[in-house]
Amino acid sequence: MNPVRALAAGALLAGPTVIAFFSGGYFDEPREIGGIAAWALVVVAAIVSRRPFPRRWPGILAIAALAALTGWIALSLTWAPLAGAAQDDLQRVAFYLGALIAAAALLGPRPMARWVEPALAFGAFIVIAYGLSGRLLPDAIHLAHSHTALGRLEQPLTYWNAMGVLAAMGFVLATRVAGDASRDGRLRLVAAAVTPALAVGVYLSFSRGALAALAVGLVVLLGLAPERRQVRVAGVVVAIGIVASVAAGLLPAVRALQGGAGAKTAEGAAMLVVLLVLMAASAAVCAWLARREASGRLRADRMRLPRPRLIIAGCIVVLLAATLGAAALEQRPGTPEGGASTSRLTSVKSNRYDYWRVAFEEFADNPIRGAGSGAFRVDWLRERTVNDPAKDAHSLYIETLGELGLVGAVILAALLVGVAVSARRAFRWAPVQATGAIAALAVFAVHAGLDWDWEMPAVSLVALLLAGALIAWSEATAATSPEQAG
Repeated sequence: MNPVRALAAGALLAGPTVIAFFSGGYFDEPREIGGIAAWALVVVAAIVSRRPFPRRWPGILAIAALAALTGWIALSLTWAPLAGAAQDDLQRVAFYLGALIAAAALLGPRPMARWVEPALAFGAFIVIAYGLSGRLLPDAIHLAHSHTALGRLEQPLTYWNAMGVLAAMGFVLATRVAGDASRDGRLRLVAAAVTPALAVGVYLSFSRGALAALAVGLVVLLGLAPERRQVRVAGVVVAIGIVASVAAGLLPAVRALQGGAGAKTAEGAAMLVVLLVLMAASAAVCAWLARREASGRLRADRMRLPRPRLIIAGCIVVLLAATLGAAALEQRPGTPEGGASTSRLTSVKSNRYDYWRVAFEEFADNPIRGAGSGAFRVDWLRERTVNDPAKDAHSLYIETLGELGLVGAVILAALLVGVAVSARRAFRWAPVQATGAIAALAVFAVHAGLDWDWEMPAVSLVALLLAGALIAWSEATAATSPEQAG
């Protein structure tokens, strides 16, 4: 592989992890620098890649749709109530467009194609491990903690729900790598070892949406890869992840940053030991299973399950039913017990229902063009029924409908269709390679409907790089799969 191309692809895969340490890229300066870097990689890709742009219609549709979304947001500056908010959205989506084009051009052939899943999984682990370090080693590592987090895991992204979904995506990718027999055995063990920390990251975010999205991602993963080997590995890492999360929940200083300095030191040290033991146990059990499979004592063949599309469709139906049912039950907005409390995970209360109501009212008032990019924060202040300083509708899909109207919604739908069809084609020609990316994208797609992930580049870039990789892999033909291309 061309060394310049390999270097550019490596820089692209490192991007989400790097920008995570700058408040997730939420603010202007890191977002601007990230955008410049993304478009610089597009230029590099145009020079060194044989096919710098997709040739099949799904990939073309996805990139054209994101470009159209960028243009529509720019046009909405003429009617948006806040130019600054709209300009922020424009800068962000232009950044994403560059990242998607670069990913589709750089992440197609081996060996970079095989590094997409582990690179993004380990990147998520680095971010989560950094966030946990302030709890496990409080005397040595001091991290800032915002008042609004109320003890939930938030650093370095500065938003707990974003930490939760990033950990969930990383967990799904690591689970896939650990269960993929085509991978190097040492890499599989390292992937298994990082899953307990990622599971604790999901739990300590106390994000109900992240937990739901993680469940959907795991079901999609096993639906696409129902080999007994993968099912066993998933069972092991989920079980050990639950044990790690329970341990964290039993330690107030780790769970919610409660207690004096002595308690934080003692409980942090205890959790560090527990976590290291569980990480070693996860790797050891997976290694033991691999040896038994290699010796023929355990079957590793494919299980007979319903067709993957039926399982995935079932997950979507269940999710929609649960979301709509919760909205119907909770007709008044409200929040469950605040902060790092397990009671949050058993409640469906949320102010999101009121956010969505205001966004739908925006759409009703301006059904074609919407209220303008960034308009939600203005309409929310006027129409809200609770004292909540929200700036986003907490749903990419609903907010797009309200702010950008039917035009924006159609463009977003075209982006989703292009990525979905590319994913289907990539899975057809390279199922081993595409499975983890599709499952992790399912995590993002679910959570993006429940929160403002789209505004957090450190999270959205993971999804966009996976989408770009799937677009690149979908360019293959039956004679030349992306697993053979180079």
